[in-house]
Amino acid sequence: MRLIRGLTNLKRLSGRADSPLAHGCVATIGNFDGVHLGHKTIIGQVKEKARELGVPSVVMIFEPQPREYFQGSEAPPRLMPFRQKFEALLAEGVDVVLCIRFGERFRSYSAMGFIEDVLLEGLGVRHLVVGDDFRFGCDRGGDFNLLEQVGAERGFTVENTLTVSLDGRRVSSTRVRDALNVNGLDQAQRLLGHPYRIHGRVVYGRQLGRQLGAPTANILLHRMPALRGVYVVRAITDTGEHLDGVANIGLRPTVDGKRPSLEVHLFDFTGTLYGQHLDVIFRHGLRDEVKFDSVDDLRQQIARDFEQARAWLANHPADETI
Repeated sequence: MRLIRGLTNLKRLSGRADSPLAHGCVATIGNFDGVHLGHKTIIGQVKEKARELGVPSVVMIFEPQPREYFQGSEAPPRLMPFRQKFEALLAEGVDVVLCIRFGERFRSYSAMGFIEDVLLEGLGVRHLVVGDDFRFGCDRGGDFNLLEQVGAERGFTVENTLTVSLDGRRVSSTRVRDALNVNGLDQAQRLLGHPYRIHGRVVYGRQLGRQLGAPTANILLHRMPALRGVYVVRAITDTGEHLDGVANIGLRPTVDGKRPSLEVHLFDFTGTLYGQHLDVIFRHGLRDEVKFDSVDDLRQQIARDFEQARAWLANHPADETI
């Protein structure tokens, strides 16, 4: 799979014989946050049509996501960081991911400007898969009907996305977030098609976990996570090693409460993970994030968390395939 970052790089490829888009593409557009069952069905539609036409499948996503641009810290929390999303799309067999920077330049596009510059000149789109409620352009003047109209004139077709329902309701990123917000890990797993996980790079922290008798692998989160609290987790290292442990995800209110982070203590692990990527799978919620009166109170609670986690793990051995 190829990643194309930004409109400038997209335009550099336009008209080149060696471009992966030289013969056009089948594309879809969205945030694809979580890459849940609904997203996978849409990707399946795109791939099927791409095979029929003999052109690559393309997923167009945005950084930041539009609501993050407009709402800032008030935007809904992300289900996964960009790298993890890219890898999830790779796993689904997408040929090209086009990541557009959502900023002042892009948001100023008119509906027709977007169609001309991005869909036609940039992508050479031959078939587009979007929801019938899809709106675009600086005045939100672009919709499904406009795409069908222009497509009939300019030689591309438009298809509505299929809807995937679970328990009588549409599968969506919002439903996954709502499930995680109330510790509904099982429900989130049903919506995603796999256990909820966060993939990130281990960075140097303040070594506070070591001072508390619980050294942690620290994963920096650039945005507020979709769930917060203390969890039993299984972590998978770059080398494929599976390790059980406890993770705290959130703002660490007892320590500083300023920056979101994911801190993972791995049982019976003595090595170093700095610079590696860790896949953290959330298996069971232990408690909410709490601000303790003292660091000593926090240290005692961490010991209780570890004891409860080991007891839970003794009765719930992990499947090595997760």
